[in-house]
Amino acid sequence: MFRTWYRRLLLSYFPIFLLTVTILIFASFVFINDISRMETKKADRISASYLMDNVDRSIKEVQMSVLEAVERSDAYKRYFNNQGQADTGAIYAVAQSLRNLTHESAYIQSIYLYDKINESVLTETGLKELSGFIDEDWIRRITSGALPEGWQPVREYKVEFVQRTPIRVLTINKAMPLPFGSEGVLVINIKMSGIEQLVDSMVNEQLSFLTIFGSDGQPVYQAHSDSEGAASGKLLNTLYLERLGWTFSSGIKAGNLFSWVSVISYLWVAIAVGTVVCAILYLVYVTRRNYKPIQVIMNRIEGHQIRRMDQSTDRPDEMMLIDGVLEDLINNMTDYDKKSRENLLLQRSKLFTDLLNSERLDNVIQRMEELSPLTGAHSSSRFTVVLSEINRYEQVFEDRYTRGDQNTLKFALMNVFQELARSAELQGWAEWIGTQRAAILFLATGSDEEMTGKIRIFAEDCRSWVEQNLRILLSFGIGPAAAGPGSIRESYAAAEYVMQHKLLMHEDIALAECGEARQPLLETYKYLQMIAEFVKQFRMSSGQWREQLERIFEAFEQDFLQDDDIRSLIQAMLQMLSREVAVMSEQLQDELSAENTSIRLKGLEEAESIDEVKSILFEYLTDLFRTYVSVSETKSYRAMVNEMKNYIEENFANPDLSLKHLSDRFQVSGKYASYLFKTEFKMKFVDFVTELRMKEAEQLLLETEYSLQDIALQVGYANAITFGRVFKRVAGITPGDYRSLKRGRGASRT
Repeated sequence: MFRTWYRRLLLSYFPIFLLTVTILIFASFVFINDISRMETKKADRISASYLMDNVDRSIKEVQMSVLEAVERSDAYKRYFNNQGQADTGAIYAVAQSLRNLTHESAYIQSIYLYDKINESVLTETGLKELSGFIDEDWIRRITSGALPEGWQPVREYKVEFVQRTPIRVLTINKAMPLPFGSEGVLVINIKMSGIEQLVDSMVNEQLSFLTIFGSDGQPVYQAHSDSEGAASGKLLNTLYLERLGWTFSSGIKAGNLFSWVSVISYLWVAIAVGTVVCAILYLVYVTRRNYKPIQVIMNRIEGHQIRRMDQSTDRPDEMMLIDGVLEDLINNMTDYDKKSRENLLLQRSKLFTDLLNSERLDNVIQRMEELSPLTGAHSSSRFTVVLSEINRYEQVFEDRYTRGDQNTLKFALMNVFQELARSAELQGWAEWIGTQRAAILFLATGSDEEMTGKIRIFAEDCRSWVEQNLRILLSFGIGPAAAGPGSIRESYAAAEYVMQHKLLMHEDIALAECGEARQPLLETYKYLQMIAEFVKQFRMSSGQWREQLERIFEAFEQDFLQDDDIRSLIQAMLQMLSREVAVMSEQLQDELSAENTSIRLKGLEEAESIDEVKSILFEYLTDLFRTYVSVSETKSYRAMVNEMKNYIEENFANPDLSLKHLSDRFQVSGKYASYLFKTEFKMKFVDFVTELRMKEAEQLLLETEYSLQDIALQVGYANAITFGRVFKRVAGITPGDYRSLKRGRGASRT
């Protein structure tokens, strides 16, 4: 057993102890006077600070109790919102409230309300005219602007009904209605006698004095009215009370300052020597005793680390070893606490997801009691799910804020949901269930109608507050009430169904009805027929395409399609239109390219209503239709087809004949030329040219003795190999076999 720390403790204590005791014995009489002065001043400052805090707290409690009562009661608002007609019920309720407040506090002298519009004063005894009111001069000073709002200097106040000398009060003025109204004034008068009694009870008349000065430098009150003690005593501390503008001056009276200091004598030396001897003996005892806990700790550590200590050549002392073990323990505990908190958050999020999806509902009530913020939930409780989604998430939220700011704002949104839910007297549990969507689970505390009304008000408050303060637009989908945790999924599915139809909602807050969770099957064939008819009308340059497009949008609204389905059908319509129209010219190809189309129709993704989608699409298609009509009218379609056919029949033997060649020759796009062949001849351009070449090749094979190379060159092929491969693919046999076979049959017939 290493006892390094025991020896270190023992050797460290003795020199320090002997030096300290020696200095204290021979220097105490020098410093004792200064120490006593500082301690006396410190004690006096603590006492004065405590007294000032009590006065401040008492004044503040009176103020807050009155203001809270005024703010909680609707009678005060009705009194000031009477619109020229006296509300007897409100007057009675306010007067009763003023009486209760006055009787409940020992500090309040009186409270009254001044109505600027009617120039009347309402006290605890009833409604009075301002003219002739006992505190009329004070009210006149307030209304003239001579007195600012807040605490006023001490003044004299006349009491109603009793003819006696005025009493001193401390007054506060507050504009009504709270917090910044301009229709009246609330006046609270606090007895100075109560404050004076509080001061007297906390100041020792025998030893100290305390004087309170106002903001004008004049004395407000002297403790125990002891002006002589304050004049002859020693001022120690001056404190300032900001709320009232008062200065507290405190000190100790003459004749009592440091009277407890004694003189040094031989008796003190003897006592000091005896104390040193006893302290040395006690020091050894205490050192051994203090080392015992360290020895026990070391035994425990060595029991766990005996193998490592035997193998180690370095022998650290006990405290270094204990420090290392404690550091490891603290690190492990910190990691454990962190993982525990993360695990708790994960369990809460998992429980929320399970409730929304009706999964793993065993012991769900017990899990909700342990993990969720909802209290009082049971198996027959009713729940409502509300979904909130950030509008234009990619275009606004992600582009405007960094990843850290996004997380901060999402955390702030969760706090906003919780705070506004509490303000609406709702029990809510909010969690993010996606990058741009949050779900809020409400526990019903009343009827379904009441809950629906409260939740709708909550959603409106959330949307308005977030838009004004965070510049973020939210949409809400409110599901119907569900009975029991097992039915929460139905409310969630209904709310999600509503959020999938934001384009057709026509508002940012939508209430789902029962049975809306099931999405009807999309009638794809029906819409494809309507789109095909629209494309046909457009391609035929008929102005009826607009009416057909209107019918398509009417069908969207009638079938209440999801936003994704509407955008997918619009995308399919544009793709079909591109295939049918883009081949007309290079200009149309450029207009209908994927890049230009995405730029022109970027607003479709950002649109928040079906009317906005329709407006953007109609504008784009109108411009496109003008271009299409212009291109169509530049050249006759039928004449171009015949001209191209004649040209191919005359030049099919040209090896350079291709769609590119036709495009350059007739000033049309290659795609458009291919489109014409498919439309008019029901075959591709390549097949049309190949058919002409093969007919000519068959005739040359039968009627001439040209070689295959010569025939290949005459029908437009560069070599016999290519010609032979194409001929075999079309005729099924090689050119040589075809010549032999056909000529053999002719000879046999002869």
